[in-house]
Amino acid sequence: MLTKLRSLAGRRLYYTVNFVAGIAIFFFGYDQGMMGGVNTAPDYVETMKLGYSTYEGPSEGYVVTITKPTRQGGIVSIYYLGTLLGCLMGGILGDRIGRLKTMMVGGLWVMFGAALQCSAQNIAWMLCARIINGIGTGYLNAVVPVWSAEVSTHTSRGAFIALEFTLNIFGVVVAYWLEFGLGYIGDGRTQFRWRFPIAFQILPVCVFLLCLSFMPESPRWLIKVGRTEEARAILGRLRADNGNPEDERANAEFEDIMEIVSMEKQHSKRNSYWAMFWGIDSGDLHIARRVQLSVWLQIVQEWVGIAAITVYAPTIFAGAGYSSRKSQWLSGLNDVTYMLATLMAVVTIDRWGRRVGLWWGAVGQGIALILAGAFSRLLKDHPDNASQYGGAAAFFVFLYTAIFGATWLTIPWVYPTETFPLEVRAKGNAWGVVGWSIGNGWLTLLNPVMFNSIHENTLHIFGAVNFLSIPLVWALYPETANRTLEEMDLLFASKSAWVWDEEAHFKKLKEANPQVEHTHALERKGGASVAHLDTPQETRVDTEEKS
Repeated sequence: MLTKLRSLAGRRLYYTVNFVAGIAIFFFGYDQGMMGGVNTAPDYVETMKLGYSTYEGPSEGYVVTITKPTRQGGIVSIYYLGTLLGCLMGGILGDRIGRLKTMMVGGLWVMFGAALQCSAQNIAWMLCARIINGIGTGYLNAVVPVWSAEVSTHTSRGAFIALEFTLNIFGVVVAYWLEFGLGYIGDGRTQFRWRFPIAFQILPVCVFLLCLSFMPESPRWLIKVGRTEEARAILGRLRADNGNPEDERANAEFEDIMEIVSMEKQHSKRNSYWAMFWGIDSGDLHIARRVQLSVWLQIVQEWVGIAAITVYAPTIFAGAGYSSRKSQWLSGLNDVTYMLATLMAVVTIDRWGRRVGLWWGAVGQGIALILAGAFSRLLKDHPDNASQYGGAAAFFVFLYTAIFGATWLTIPWVYPTETFPLEVRAKGNAWGVVGWSIGNGWLTLLNPVMFNSIHENTLHIFGAVNFLSIPLVWALYPETANRTLEEMDLLFASKSAWVWDEEAHFKKLKEANPQVEHTHALERKGGASVAHLDTPQETRVDTEEKS
């Protein structure tokens, strides 16, 4: 069957690419969701000296009590130090040796880290293994979305990545229910209860690595390194159902990419992480602005509350008055709701755009979190109405998760894959993963402390952050939906960082040359410039737009 992958073309090929990328994203979700169940395994808690467990009868089983929440949060959060290091390493390799080889390197890191984690005997061993596993995940997070975005069309780019995140949350669901079921084996105190789920992540990574050897390299990266004939052939396979390299749409896209690559190569000094962060030699391309937008969008994604809900949902449901076993059931059902809600993003992310999704998502999430916290407080103050207030708190946790899955889950991951020039696209997406690592690492360390100290008020803090994100998106994040990757240089060409100025400048640049879809040649001393458009020698019709 695998040999047939080499002969795929057209929609079948880039749907297959999307599915293979989704296997990596499935692993990513599984790896994140796995620690929620591991943290409730009595043998793990006692091995890592995080607390103790007590037997509460056959209906509840063993229930753990965490006495060192900071240590517990540290084991979870140090993984994100690894992802931060791994994404920076992966961004460099992704632009240097290609998308496929870099993903293979990341997969090997993951397998090594998983093997070390599932055999850990003490906290020091576990911490080192978590870092190594995180490095591999950082590699994959930096490059997999870029690879997927570069082979898809600009009208389906967002939907493709959103569909991958349905598989991501499916990974969370699999991790949760696997660990829930293992809690019924024996007396629930076995090592198998937490070591097997950690080892299980090796399986999807092996499948992913096997499939990669049959997948096409990014044609944009191939053009960047001068392998133009390979790129033309792959574009033909991706855009034409018969795999014809002379397909009109494939040729039009090939010329677009060639044009921007020739311009970007003249300014290679801006390609280091240092130069990108400070915008050195980027001129009107404003690379530093794009870096800041990517980093902060990912940080805010974590601060809108998902880190608390995903990892500490059982704690929230227990605080809402449910028993330990029922809280675990509710958490599992919440994850299923989360996964199903991502399908809405597949439909809306390209149709409604990135900005609208972030806006309505923030409003819905903020209301849901504040009400979940309020009903949790009422439950404590009025225990006689436990069933009503507890049920309401649980409902709003479910509502929050559904809205997040339909909006904020996918958009911050799509945005960095779209906004950077080809020459630094993998490094650009790595900056997004840096923001995600900072936001996640910070919060997984703080969450247990916050819930122990201020209890349900933690949800109020995250609810307020949702509302604060609305003016941030409105003022600073331009729309990228249904714009080609090659158009992004024009979108960010304005000297002003305000969205309304960027959109007006973009419109001006497009109107200056109405018969040409993309124009990129413009330079000035000290950096690349797209401040005006050259008049082309020939008029080329964008056949992809007409199709």
